[in-house]
Formats: sequence, C-alpha cells, structure tokens
Amino acid sequence: MPTATAKDGCSINYQVEGPASAPVLMLCNSLGTNLHMWDDQAGEWSKRFRLVRYDRRGHGDSGVPSGPYSIERLGRDAVAIMDGLGLNTVNWCGLSIGGMVGMWLGTNAPQRIDKLILSNTACYMPARDLWDERIKTAREQGMAPLVEATLERWFTKQFREREPETMARMRAMVLSTPPEGYASCGEAIRDMDQRETIARIPVPTLIIAGRHDPATTVESAEFIRNRIAGAQIAVLEAAHISNVEQPDDYARTVLGFLQPT
Repeated sequence: MPTATAKDGCSINYQVEGPASAPVLMLCNSLGTNLHMWDDQAGEWSKRFRLVRYDRRGHGDSGVPSGPYSIERLGRDAVAIMDGLGLNTVNWCGLSIGGMVGMWLGTNAPQRIDKLILSNTACYMPARDLWDERIKTAREQGMAPLVEATLERWFTKQFREREPETMARMRAMVLSTPPEGYASCGEAIRDMDQRETIARIPVPTLIIAGRHDPATTVESAEFIRNRIAGAQIAVLEAAHISNVEQPDDYARTVLGFLQPT
C-alpha cells in the first residue's frame, strides 16, 4: 500500500479506492484498530466516493514512533496524507479517536473539510486514572490483558454472542496493535480537551452516537452537538464501534448526511 510521510518522518499507511473524479471521503478509525475496521462500508461507499482510509501512527502498517502523541500531531498526520494526495478538501468520518482528530481538523483546518462526521466520540475524557492504567498495561504487558474488556466496551452482549466471526476479527485487530502505538495514542486521548475550541467549527457536522456506548455516551455526543452551530445528531442501536455493530444503518446514516436526496 502507498504511504505518506509526516513532518517528523513517521510513515503513514493509507489505501485509496473509488472513482478519481468522485468527492473524497476520508475515514479515521478507533484506537486499537486498523483501516480494515471500515471493510463493511468500503464496498458501497467507494462506489460514490474517492475513499481514503489509513492506519493512524502506531497502528496497522504505519510507523510506531515513541510517544506520547497528541491529537494535534494526529491531525497533522491526516493533513500530510491530504497533501500527499493533492486533496484540497475532504469529507471526514472519524470514529472514537478518529472523531477527536476530526474535531481538531474542523477547528484548526476547516478549509480542508467539506462535511464532518464525528462518530462515537467525545471532546474530553475526564477519567485520567483509567487511561493511565491502560497505558501502563499496554507498555508493560502488551495488548493481551486489554483485549476482552475492550471488546465488552465496543459491542453489546447480544452482538458479541451473535457474531463470533466478527468478534474473532476484531480481537485479532486489537491484539495486532503495537503496544507503544496504543499507549501513545491513549496519551493523546487522556490529555485532550476540546470542549471550548469545537465551538469554532464552521462546517456542516453530524454526530453519530451509540445508544449503548459506555465509552463515549449519548450525553457526550449531545454536548458536542450543542457546541457546534447547526450540528445534527443520529443515535444508533449499538455500543462503541457502531459501524461494525450496525453496518447497514451506519452506512445509510453517513450517506444520508453526505448526499441527501
């Protein structure tokens, strides 16, 4: 796959699909996953969009420099991909930390964003002790001790029991995440506070929440909606990784916002 190079030299792996003349949709996945988190949507979306998805630094086939990282650093990585591909503007759909990066872009580089989708995300995560514990575990013990609790947060009990093949795929994705990449991105989440700055986002924005999401709650989504002028909100019957738990509803919700009939 092709790569972009961030200003600090980190290699960022990305994948491009779809018609060259179509509007661009750039996807940014959650902590502990790679660009294949979007496989359920990629086939349909790439018929209508020039689809750009990538592995965040510290994940997948991208470089893993020592941390900590910051949301700003991750946002500048996304801009490096845009610049490398010659993309003046993109539609952005980011889930979890991908939404946090999207908020940074909407605030600090709004001229690069056409429409903004912030999915299963928050502008501030107050539980620093919780993140300190996960970061310490990843660096000292690797990803194995974190995986089962992660999947319990990500998906409802009914979905986990109903979809063993999907659970196996997502478990493998978490386990393959470099511990330093997970920890360093965890530090970016822990240290982020965009509660005030997101009020400056001027672009059309949709917030997607999972009704059963214990990590980034519906209340977190409503806070973001109330801070961004004109923002819309959609709530899906899912937990945290809503595009995997409700792939069809998620795809329709995104398309309905980006290409309303």
